[in-house]
Amino acid sequence: MKKIRVMLVDDSATVRQVLSEVLSTAPDIQVIGTAADPLFALQKMNRDWPDVLVLDVEMPRMDGITFLKKLMAERPTPVVICSTLTEKGASTTLQAMSAGAVEVVAKPTLGVKRFLQEAQDDLIRSVRAAAHARSRMILRQESVPPKFSADAVVAAPDKVTLHQTTDKIVAVGTSTGGTQALEVLLTRLPRTCPGLVIVQHMPEKFTAAFSDRLDGLCNIEVREARNGDRVLPGLALIAPGGFHLLVHRSGAQYQVKVEQGPAVNRHRPSVDVLFRSVARCAGGNALGIIMTGMGDDGARGLREMREAGALTLAQDEATSVVYGMPREAVRMQAVDRSLPLQALSEKIVHFGMGKLRRG
Repeated sequence: MKKIRVMLVDDSATVRQVLSEVLSTAPDIQVIGTAADPLFALQKMNRDWPDVLVLDVEMPRMDGITFLKKLMAERPTPVVICSTLTEKGASTTLQAMSAGAVEVVAKPTLGVKRFLQEAQDDLIRSVRAAAHARSRMILRQESVPPKFSADAVVAAPDKVTLHQTTDKIVAVGTSTGGTQALEVLLTRLPRTCPGLVIVQHMPEKFTAAFSDRLDGLCNIEVREARNGDRVLPGLALIAPGGFHLLVHRSGAQYQVKVEQGPAVNRHRPSVDVLFRSVARCAGGNALGIIMTGMGDDGARGLREMREAGALTLAQDEATSVVYGMPREAVRMQAVDRSLPLQALSEKIVHFGMGKLRRG
């Protein structure tokens, strides 16, 4: 079995030691070196280039973002950001994600050693996801927690046909590579586009900074969802990290619920939970889009949306950083059409104008 060769770059000797111990428990991962800063890392990498880099962003001599931009310009390599869980850290980490990092693991300011040991499964999954990533595109044998389905949070949609309304809704789900993909998708949308509800797999505290960053780049309004928010044209609501996002119908209007509940497909927020709730309340008034990401979260929910009358799209393999979630949705016959990332924004606009239908 070919192992995933990993380099660890962090100015904390404790973090380097614990990360090395945690990742070495996986039979398919090999830590080939560690470094206290990017300059030391480059010296080692030039002798033995890793498959995946695990990188802190706040380090001496050269910060992680400068290093990441240099890396992506000269020799693109999958990168997992392991960053401090603070508001300042969140903003910095999102700059790194925009620069090309494909995964993020948040670490607290205190109790880092214990946290990293307890986050073993997430760390290993993040490295594996990065190893599968198409880093050129910048635009288990260990124990795992129970894998709940969306049944744990929201009941399956019934067979009652829903009436068409003037309000339309677009539901989007994504994971690895999604921070860059959502930037491409949302920056191309006009203020007249239908309202969007979005799940991006991301830790707590990072989604608020992520939403704020997108809001500054887009013509539409983008913000972290709050309980009771109405889904409105020209508005994109992003699920807060650590909470599920659900849609319900109030008359002819759509509103969101933000709630915890168990992790579904080992994620909270879960794409399956969002898609199922949209299937239940919106039916043919909705458009479902599944984008780049590892795993199968969202595939079942997208099929439920399609069965309820919604049009469903998937990002194609050529433009996906990781073609895991879209592949599973296609395999489950949940997708009407697979399209390049750059074409999805136009389809959202056409959907809002009533020009996009099945067939």
